[in-house]
Amino acid sequence: MEDMEIAMLPFDIYKNKRILVTGHTGFKGSWLSIWLNELNADVVGFSLAAWNNDYLFKKAELNKHVVDERGNVADLARLEEVFRKYKPECVFHLAAQPLVRDSYVNPTETFNTNITGTINVLECIRKFDCITSGVIITTDKCYKNREQKKGYKETDELGGYDPYSTSKAAAELIIDSYRKSFFSDCAKLVASARAGNNIGGGDFSKDRILPDCIAALQDNRPIRIRNPKSTRPWQHALEPLYGYLLLGSKLLHRDKNFAEGWNFGPEKESMIPVATVVDTVIKRWGSGRWVDIHNPHDLHESRWLSLDISKAKKKLKWKPRWGIGKAIQKTVEWYKSVDTQDAYRLCAQQIREYIDEK
Repeated sequence: MEDMEIAMLPFDIYKNKRILVTGHTGFKGSWLSIWLNELNADVVGFSLAAWNNDYLFKKAELNKHVVDERGNVADLARLEEVFRKYKPECVFHLAAQPLVRDSYVNPTETFNTNITGTINVLECIRKFDCITSGVIITTDKCYKNREQKKGYKETDELGGYDPYSTSKAAAELIIDSYRKSFFSDCAKLVASARAGNNIGGGDFSKDRILPDCIAALQDNRPIRIRNPKSTRPWQHALEPLYGYLLLGSKLLHRDKNFAEGWNFGPEKESMIPVATVVDTVIKRWGSGRWVDIHNPHDLHESRWLSLDISKAKKKLKWKPRWGIGKAIQKTVEWYKSVDTQDAYRLCAQQIREYIDEK
């Protein structure tokens, strides 16, 4: 694999660094692992032995590019084994139970993974001298949702309705507690990152609109939409991943000003209803139709959610590069191309295109 040109990004610090990615077999974890590998980092992945959304990991044959360790982040002893064996300098913690609807079915698993798992990662950061920094990924749903159209700031009240959002709000409070209690001397720097609804190639998770669209279009059946009027902060997965990498680089450079919570969301024009997203996907795909299956008695899901990203734009010098139109275009292109191209190279090429975007 030829090296990617990365001179325009402040990511040289990752070269030859041992980086641990939890949840590396998931959708975003796989994209992040590919990006770090292209930056010549020494990537160690840690994920469950079996994960139902590991399509991209398998399709890109990521086990040939990164160290592939398996276990549960809720198992502290197993996680400590990995830290002890590989001595990572930085960890990106993405491992989670990530679905709102699943959290209603399996609340215990959701709380155990998202809360205990986060505590265990923080404990390993605290205990092991090798590690100096961590970026802990939570969600935009960690904020107490008031169904307001104004974007939530990092200082807004945390809270949750469903077990998933509640578990992520709790994780944010725990991260802040560790920062104040154990990491105040700057020997260890930890940031948290809250991102919106991510789309991109390789995601086949259930109950997410883009995977649902692609699966229906591939099978030539109508796309079933539960909440066509709901508005979300849509963005390509590369947008927040770019933010995570920026954060990680700041922490590795020992800049304590970035050991905080951060929002990574789209510009306002990308916050559009589900129905508009689906219409755009159908247009890009070249065929298809959708049907409304809204059930007023269905499980509670927020109708409106957006993030205020002014802090990241001002202090971190991060900003979205792809609007929703470009994000959908690149996502559809990926799914249309992956069966005739090498999946790893396809991802690496889209990362290059993202970096080159002005």
